[in-house]
Amino acid sequence: MKKGLNAILGEVEVTRDLILLLSIGGLYALGIFLSNTFVNIYLWKQSGEYVAIALYNLSIYIMQPLTFILAGRWAKRMDRVIVLRLGVIFLSLFFLTVLFFGEQAANYKIVLGSVLGIGYGFYWLAFNVLTFEITEPDTRDFFNGFLGLLQSFGGMIGPILAGFIISRLTANTGYTVIFTISLSLFVLAVVCSFFLKRRSAEGNFSFKRIIHERKRDRNWNKILYAHTFQGLREGTFLFVISIWVFITTQSELALGTFNLVFSGFAFLFYYLATRFIKPKRRKWSIFVGGLTLYLSLYLILIHLSYPTLLIYAAIIGIAYPILFVPYISLTYDVIGKAWHAGEMRIEYIVVRELFLNLGRVISIAIFLTGITFFSPETIIPYILMIVGSGHFIIYFFIKDVHFPVDTKEESIFVKNKLADNDNR
Repeated sequence: MKKGLNAILGEVEVTRDLILLLSIGGLYALGIFLSNTFVNIYLWKQSGEYVAIALYNLSIYIMQPLTFILAGRWAKRMDRVIVLRLGVIFLSLFFLTVLFFGEQAANYKIVLGSVLGIGYGFYWLAFNVLTFEITEPDTRDFFNGFLGLLQSFGGMIGPILAGFIISRLTANTGYTVIFTISLSLFVLAVVCSFFLKRRSAEGNFSFKRIIHERKRDRNWNKILYAHTFQGLREGTFLFVISIWVFITTQSELALGTFNLVFSGFAFLFYYLATRFIKPKRRKWSIFVGGLTLYLSLYLILIHLSYPTLLIYAAIIGIAYPILFVPYISLTYDVIGKAWHAGEMRIEYIVVRELFLNLGRVISIAIFLTGITFFSPETIIPYILMIVGSGHFIIYFFIKDVHFPVDTKEESIFVKNKLADNDNR
């Protein structure tokens, strides 16, 4: 299997745990894309209000970082594979809760968002820490790229399948079916987690110390600002575009097709990004990807129609891998070279998540403020022009991130860095 992967994606050292973690990430992606794509539409059809959808997403972005802090503390005291399982359990509970509330789900939007945020918090804390531990500088681009392939495959299959099922079945039967399938995929992810090597951490949980570390470490400070602006775009775009597709077409199947186009292009370009974006090309790739994402927005602002939405889906499917494969790898390299990275890796992941979700909360706060004082149809395009610049602005923070030595020599640098910082 390892030889087969190397033949496809290049010569990398593929370990058993790396394959298992990719499998878990793939199952999670398929489960989420199958169901969560349509939760916003499910709530929209019940409420017909942007405010309801915004509050639902806001509750996610508030609970997720709070759960990250708790999960980080627990990961210092127990096997973080257990934390990963807790995340999957809460995600499963979320879908069961949506089914339980049924046609009254929109009335419990904050409860639903909070449960999902808790699930995300536990899952992504554990997954990100395991990614940091299992990958090395020379395997991170491979891992992030191949994970992107799996996520894109899930994005291709999940939404179109869910849209087809929902459009063919009456009442809430279609939603029941896809939520049940998602639940089964999460169970498989839990099963895979039992084969991961146990990984415990020692020491106190001191994420406040890592927040203050940005005053000492310029690279860390710039990465945190970059993540805040990443969240600025994501906070609003993660739900507005889906609603626009549904409003334009009044069809879940059309939304599934939109995601199929997006994920199909992303699938191809994650593969290409994995093979051709090397460390020396990272910053240029981030610039090109961010600029493309921002400029593509004007395509649908100038003329909103289903064909232009599909063209937009194709463009962002190309741009996201070009941006995120090098951006994520650069982020982990910055953490890997930071103060006491080995023992404080969990804290670094938690702080990064705090800044990312800070950006998301700011984004939705801008959105809610705008639609409170102006009609949504008038103000939303202007809001998207403001928050949509977030991914492009990332470049202006990471362009000055520099390492004293080449990325391939990270292990040597980290060893010396930790020794130096002991004298601070």
